[in-house]
Amino acid sequence: MAKQWLTRVTELLEGVTVKFAYVQDGVPREGFLARIGDQIVAYENVCRHLPLPLDFGDNHIFTQDRQYFACQTHGAIYEPLTGLCLHGPCAGASLKPLRVSSENGELWLEVLDTIG
Repeated sequence: MAKQWLTRVTELLEGVTVKFAYVQDGVPREGFLARIGDQIVAYENVCRHLPLPLDFGDNHIFTQDRQYFACQTHGAIYEPLTGLCLHGPCAGASLKPLRVSSENGELWLEVLDTIG
């Protein structure tokens, strides 16, 4: 399992996402982090309806009221703590969660490669 440094916990503000690039199984991917209350979540930045990023490259993943994640292309609405699509063309599907660990105030992505 590879580990990749992402950010410091103190730099992850509530209601704001932090995007990052990573490689899994030799494929470049993009993920994002968010703080929801005292919890930190991370997901692959891919809508479950069609494989497009949730944002338009502008890091706008939260809805305007900052209560949910939204796909800017399809209008799918996701529950932040679970990644479950609550409304839209992929209702019932879930964002792909990513494993993040916290060590000494720093957040690290834990990537499991299944090839190689």
